[in-house]
Amino acid sequence: MSGFSSSTTSIPDAAKSPRHIAIIMDGNGRWAKKRFMPRVAGHKRGVDAVREMVSTCIDLGVEYLTLFAFSSENWRRPADEVSFLMQLFLKAMEREVVKLHENNIRLKIVGRRDRFEPQIVELIEQSERKTAANKGLTLTIAADYGGRWDILQAGNTLLAQNPLLGEITEDMLAAHLAMSYAPEPDLFIRTGGEQRISNFLLWQLAYTELYFTETLWPDFDAAMLKRAIDSFHQRERRFGRTSEQLTDA
Repeated sequence: MSGFSSSTTSIPDAAKSPRHIAIIMDGNGRWAKKRFMPRVAGHKRGVDAVREMVSTCIDLGVEYLTLFAFSSENWRRPADEVSFLMQLFLKAMEREVVKLHENNIRLKIVGRRDRFEPQIVELIEQSERKTAANKGLTLTIAADYGGRWDILQAGNTLLAQNPLLGEITEDMLAAHLAMSYAPEPDLFIRTGGEQRISNFLLWQLAYTELYFTETLWPDFDAAMLKRAIDSFHQRERRFGRTSEQLTDA
């Protein structure tokens, strides 16, 4: 069991401020193109934006930050760009994990690992072990992740462990999802102007508040994150109930 309530089987506490923020970091390539730079320059600049988001979330008391870095569909991109992204991912982990550990941040990487080079898999495992006991912000990087894959792997794992299982409940399946260690996101943000969730956390976003911005990821800063959180504060989170029920509660 995950220890966190499901928004579809029970009514969770509606946090005044988001406890868990999930972000699709979109627009790196377009940011670079606007500046007549190669796409990879946008991805490099995007790492700086990640650092600022982590720092800001710590300052604001956010407990979980989940970033969609590389989807299971991103393998369809040009081979040279995919290769660069893998090297950037590797170098970023090598460079940043010490800083994360010093700041009491727990790092988690979710997604498939069988398509990564062994060097990347080894570094992922080392980084997770090094930061496992940290009690501050939990930073999750979704890499080679897809929401449908997540649900399928959870179901297959559950059935493999319980071959004679007659019925699957939400709680049973949720315990095997890639992010069973975290509560469902309160706030989802997508930069870059697109208004879709692109196979990201399909199960977990059932009652998450969605926020879309035209701002490209390398330009998304602390002030813009606070603007998204201000939008969250203006939402009425009913979880299937009526406004009158909230007033009477």
